Amino acid sequence: MKRIQPFLRFLRHIFIPHWRVKQAFSHQALRNIEHAIIASETRHSGQIRFAVEANLSLHQLLNRFSPKKRAIQVFSDLRVWDTAQNNGVLIYLLMADRDVEIVADRGIHQQVGSDGWEAICKQMESQFKLGHFEVGVLEGIESISRHLTQFSPPAFSVYKVQKNELSDQPVIL
Repeated sequence: MKRIQPFLRFLRHIFIPHWRVKQAFSHQALRNIEHAIIASETRHSGQIRFAVEANLSLHQLLNRFSPKKRAIQVFSDLRVWDTAQNNGVLIYLLMADRDVEIVADRGIHQQVGSDGWEAICKQMESQFKLGHFEVGVLEGIESISRHLTQFSPPAFSVYKVQKNELSDQPVIL
C-alpha cells in the first residue's frame, strides 16, 4: 500500500495540467482575493500573500518535496519573511496534492501557533473538496485577518500611514 501512494502522487503531479489553476481561479476570483487581502491589511499591520501551484516539478517530486517544504520555499522566494514586524503570512495551495499550507513569520506564528494555522487550513480544505476554491481562500484570508487584527494592530498614526510591504496580488506558480 505504501508503495502505491507515492506512485499515485507522482501520477497526479505529472498529469494535472497547469490550466487547472485557471479553471479553479478565474480572473475575477483572483481579483476578489486581491481585494480581500487589501481590505484585510487595512485592519492590521500584517502582510498576507496567496500563491497557488498546479503541481511540482519532476525534480521536486524526485527529491520528495512535501507541500509544506514547497510552501516554505515559496515563503522565502516571495520574501514574505521580510516584513518589518515579522508578521507576514503565506497561504500556499498545491492543487495536485489537494493541500493548503499556511506559513507565517515568527512574529505572528508565536502568537497563533501551528494548531491555529492548521485549523484554518482544514476550514479551507473543506471548501476546496466541494470545488469552492475562491470561497475557501476568502474564508482563509478572513480567519488569518482575525488573528492579525488581534496580534498585529495597524501601524499608522496621525503622521504616518501604514506601508504595504508586499504585493497583494495572488501568485500563480
